[in-house]
Amino acid sequence: MTTMTCSVKLAMGASLLAGIVFATTAQSQAYPTKPVRVITQFGPGSSGDTLVRTIAQPLSDLLGQPVVVENMAGAGGVLAAQQVARAAPDGYTLMAGTSSTQVIRRFMSRTMPFDPEKDFTPISQLIQSITTIVVSPSLPVNNLKGLIDYAKANPGKIAYGTSGIGSEHHLSGEQIAQITGAQMVHVPYKASVQALMDVASGRLPMAFSILSVAMPQVKAGKVKMIAVVREKRSERIPEIPALPEVVQGFEPPPSWTGLLGPANLPAPILARISADTIKALALPDTRKKLDAQSLDIVGSTPEAFAAQIRRQTELVAKIVKGAGIQPSD
Repeated sequence: MTTMTCSVKLAMGASLLAGIVFATTAQSQAYPTKPVRVITQFGPGSSGDTLVRTIAQPLSDLLGQPVVVENMAGAGGVLAAQQVARAAPDGYTLMAGTSSTQVIRRFMSRTMPFDPEKDFTPISQLIQSITTIVVSPSLPVNNLKGLIDYAKANPGKIAYGTSGIGSEHHLSGEQIAQITGAQMVHVPYKASVQALMDVASGRLPMAFSILSVAMPQVKAGKVKMIAVVREKRSERIPEIPALPEVVQGFEPPPSWTGLLGPANLPAPILARISADTIKALALPDTRKKLDAQSLDIVGSTPEAFAAQIRRQTELVAKIVKGAGIQPSD
């Protein structure tokens, strides 16, 4: 092969590469030119569905294209995640995913049809749910320290209800036990509201419950709220201590909803979606609606969201190993 032939082929190759880069850049700069789908694992009309639609409307205005929410409930969020993992990384198919599917599920299932780390691009954490610990008024404790002391003095007599094996509520209970040495009995329910009702009726000593569901029972005097499962106290209930105040070393398990895209989402598209999502979350009307749902607004950057997922995956792995929790399928 002559030097001239090599030069011609190199020039052609460089020209082709430049064309591809130009086309990709032009596509990214023009984004979006059609409606954007946000697939969610929540059923129509559910609180999760309401959350996603609350954000979708202002995001539509900012992007200049309709953001269409598509409900794909089933298999614990796996169906929705699979759909997005297989989608083209063009920014037109996104997912409102949860920490349950993206962080916890890998430790609860022997078979995963997708890789939570490699198959997705984190865009922004949207909100953080507020989990609380409630106890029966008949239980002779008035605060979290009293509960732990009682549980340690009466091994196996405190049963706590959660939204299921491997849920963030269950992981919180296991972490408390691992740190304090308190022996408590886990009672999994299909939904945390069922556990809450059993505490309210006196059939169960303790349960983990999200704030919005627990507050009516607290106000009615049917349960006592003794702790909030977060790093710091909530501005909504500042009188209730955060768990780490009493259980030193406790790290709240993940309990979030976030926006993700397929892997390899182009940087310009990722930057546009992330920036507009953060703007949408900061709008007064959006904040008002999400505040009414007792949700903490986050609006993190892609880098911060990705780092958080990595940290939380390590935390869940540690708790699961210490508790000896085994995959169910």
